Amino acid sequence: MEGLKGSSPRLMIVSDLDNTMVDHHDPENISLLRFNALWEADYRHDSLLVFSTGRSPTLYKELRKEKPLLTPDITIMSVGTEITYDGDSMSPDKGWEEVLNEGWDRGTVVEEASRFPELKFQVETEQRPHKVSFYIEKTKSSEVINALSKQLEERQLNYRQLDVKIIYSGGIDLDILPQGAGKGQALAYLLKKFNSEGKSPQNTLVCGDSGNDAELFSVADVYGVMVGNAQEELLQWYEENAKGNPKVILAHERCAAGIIQAMQHFNLDPNVSPRDIVGLSQTGAKYFLLGHEIVEFHLLCERWRRAEVEDSNEIFQWFKSAIDPKCSLLHPWGVEENLFTGIDVLRQCYGDQKGKQFRIWIDRIRPLKISSDIWLVRFDKWELIEQERRCCCTTALLKVKPDAPNSLSWIHIHETWLDGCGSRTNLCCSI
Repeated sequence: MEGLKGSSPRLMIVSDLDNTMVDHHDPENISLLRFNALWEADYRHDSLLVFSTGRSPTLYKELRKEKPLLTPDITIMSVGTEITYDGDSMSPDKGWEEVLNEGWDRGTVVEEASRFPELKFQVETEQRPHKVSFYIEKTKSSEVINALSKQLEERQLNYRQLDVKIIYSGGIDLDILPQGAGKGQALAYLLKKFNSEGKSPQNTLVCGDSGNDAELFSVADVYGVMVGNAQEELLQWYEENAKGNPKVILAHERCAAGIIQAMQHFNLDPNVSPRDIVGLSQTGAKYFLLGHEIVEFHLLCERWRRAEVEDSNEIFQWFKSAIDPKCSLLHPWGVEENLFTGIDVLRQCYGDQKGKQFRIWIDRIRPLKISSDIWLVRFDKWELIEQERRCCCTTALLKVKPDAPNSLSWIHIHETWLDGCGSRTNLCCSI
């Protein structure tokens, strides 16, 4: 959120994670990497990315270690009962915690739910201050939910301090939350907060696949996409509540590909990922050229080493035309070299990762214009080589150069290993 500097976000995407942003049936993470490239190239500098997940902070952090997820600006966790800001620092929203304290008595909820042997407590990490979570077999869910709801309603009538709701999703997960909690209420809270600060997003797109995402689609004035692999309970909710609503679509594409499809359907522009471009770059007034230069430069490095582009002088000249002859590169292992001449090493690495698990993605592009023609940019560069993931925290200077591919040239790059994400060896062909 630091990059917005008080302005209204151009777009806010609010997405569930498992089976929405993340496709667990896609071992190459292709659709997620497509979304990542689009977001960092065109939206990171003036928009908000919000992850809304049923996962607890513990399981959310585990997923980030397993998948190439971007760092969100805001994270809504534990089925809308926890809101945190500023990416990995995860600063909690104390105001939201106070809202949820109203009508919540965790001890009473546990007491009543324990009367049903069909309910099996989820692991301790999933039991949160404002969420009690169980597993239940799908065949028994309807009967138990009805009976438990009556029990809780009776306690509410007798003691008044209790006001809760039950959310069933994924054909197995049952969560009991404060009545004012949930993914939809958490989003409504955020939108109200932004509006009071004069920072309402120009457009908001919500994305989900399961029952605990349904509330997102009930929030006023938002676009919505139920991804192509949406589960039965969400499709049923759509038939009963949203069918015919032009602001909500059922995508035919799975997961993150379905999110990109929705951006195209609702004319949220730009909406074509750099990973979907056959040529070398996207150009035009609608593109954020600084973001595109950073994403496309590293994407071309990946494609070069995977032999997904032709080994040609034209393509290699594209690299060199984007680098100032005096550009210095300080590697994370302490060696400094001239990148303009050092780039020739990359040519020798053509196809060295062909057929292998090799990907590069960019996260957290933070630009700062320090003069009329020079940008200072910070970003995280991630690499996956087979099973090893590593990340460089990168600071770069880029200068306006009209005849360069994105009208910018690299004049200095300084890389350091992100804590715990470095490599034990110095790397050839590394930029």
